[in-house]
Amino acid sequence: MGTKLVLARARGRLRDCGADLAAHCINDVLTCGAQPLILLDYVAANEIHLEEVADLVDGAAGVCRRAGVALVGGETAELPGIYAPGELDFAGTCVGIVARADLIDGSTVTAGDVVIGFPSAGVHANGFTLVRSVLEAEDYDGADLLAPTRLYLDTARALRGRAKAFVHVTGGGILGNLERVLPDGRHAELDWQSWHRPEVFDWLARHVEEAELRRVFNLGIGWCAIVGEAEVGDTVIGRIR
Repeated sequence: MGTKLVLARARGRLRDCGADLAAHCINDVLTCGAQPLILLDYVAANEIHLEEVADLVDGAAGVCRRAGVALVGGETAELPGIYAPGELDFAGTCVGIVARADLIDGSTVTAGDVVIGFPSAGVHANGFTLVRSVLEAEDYDGADLLAPTRLYLDTARALRGRAKAFVHVTGGGILGNLERVLPDGRHAELDWQSWHRPEVFDWLARHVEEAELRRVFNLGIGWCAIVGEAEVGDTVIGRIR
């Protein structure tokens, strides 16, 4: 979960970080067309506080129940020789399964295809080192700052058979993550004005240049699908060239 834990812990929001972890891992598995099956978690700290572990695991378990994913166990480690006093780490692994014939890998993406976007709940789980530096200049307590990563399970299932590629927008921003699934010779051309940005990104924009915002954050789009043609109701955010 990275440095989001530092801020969430200070604001009493560790349960949301548990939800973050589960949704983040499950979304990653969904990008290749797989059915997520199990999740394991790992909590490590200089000193373990059981109430904090309970909050993290409870948040993850709630998302797992919604997704039909089994939270099968994990590890809790108290490591004062590795972590400094007050430090806390939370990580997870999700395992899923997909038949090779059903794999969604972007190999059929071609020029003219459409990128459709789906809203994020806010910053999600990436970019919090930069967020924390901005907080030193100007405070912000909007709900979209620490809102957990949105689970895109229903979105992915609804697009099966239509999507040529899925993208979970994490570190690297929208374009950085799109590039991972595009064949050689293809690139995405985005219309950055085609969707609404949550308020938290307006706050960040007062302190961070636009180019860096695009490189670090999801800017309001947490999931993308590349499809052959747009349909009524799709939010088209770009095209493949």
